[in-house]
Amino acid sequence: MSSVHSYSREYIDRCEQQMRVQLDAYDLLAAAARASGDAGASAASAFEIHFFANLVLVLDSYFANRTRALEGKDGNALNEVRMLRASHLRNGGVLAAEPQIKYVAERSATKLKIGDRIFLTETRFRALSAAYFAEIGHRFT
Repeated sequence: MSSVHSYSREYIDRCEQQMRVQLDAYDLLAAAARASGDAGASAASAFEIHFFANLVLVLDSYFANRTRALEGKDGNALNEVRMLRASHLRNGGVLAAEPQIKYVAERSATKLKIGDRIFLTETRFRALSAAYFAEIGHRFT
């Protein structure tokens, strides 16, 4: 498949809505688990890391064929999701540098440093998702 140079606002909005549905479902599940006591809270915490790691893969797949040149290399949220996805799949869940990307942890949505184990809490993921959709809208509409 060839690279995609633009996405319709409608498509971006649909993807963002699909992400909100998944986050709403997580909120319901986590709240019920935590309300059930210590075992439920432990289960919710154990589930969180895997759930949000998988949602990074979903975020990236919505726009998997985006043109790399339009994405840029300035360490933006699109680059961050690309790095997180690659690190999950190829680096055992430890954030790895990509030489062509100028990633700066302090400016990133997750604040993860190169070499950190990737642990995305709900708060971190929501920040990443919001930044990602904003950047897609800015660069690809």
